[in-house]
Amino acid sequence: MTVTLNETGYRHARRLVADGRYVLDDRDHWSDDQPSTSQENDFIEANGIDEFGKWFLGVDDDLPPDRKGHYKFPYGDFEQVHRCGVISAESRAGQYDHAEIEQAAAHLHGMLDSPK
Repeated sequence: MTVTLNETGYRHARRLVADGRYVLDDRDHWSDDQPSTSQENDFIEANGIDEFGKWFLGVDDDLPPDRKGHYKFPYGDFEQVHRCGVISAESRAGQYDHAEIEQAAAHLHGMLDSPK
C-alpha cells in the first residue's frame, strides 16, 4: 500500500479552516463525528467521487481513484473540518510512518488551535 499526501484534500482543508468552516471538538469525538458509510455513499451519489476525495488527507495509489478505499485519513463531515478528525489523522499517520500526511495534519491542527 502506497499512501501519499492528497494535495487536493489538504488545500481544501486549509481553505475551509481559513473560511471558518470548522468545529473545535474534543480529541475523542471523531468516532461520533465522522461520517457513516451511508453518509459517505449519499455524498458520493450527490457530489461525485472527486468531491468526496477532497475530504481526505491521504490517497492509496494502489487503488483506483474511483473507489472509496483510495482515500485515507478523513478530516471532516462533508461540511466542516473537525479538530478531532485532524488529530486522528495526525496520530494515525504518525503510527504508520506517513510523515508527509502527519505534517499536513499537524499544520491543520496548528491552524485550528492558534488564536484568531
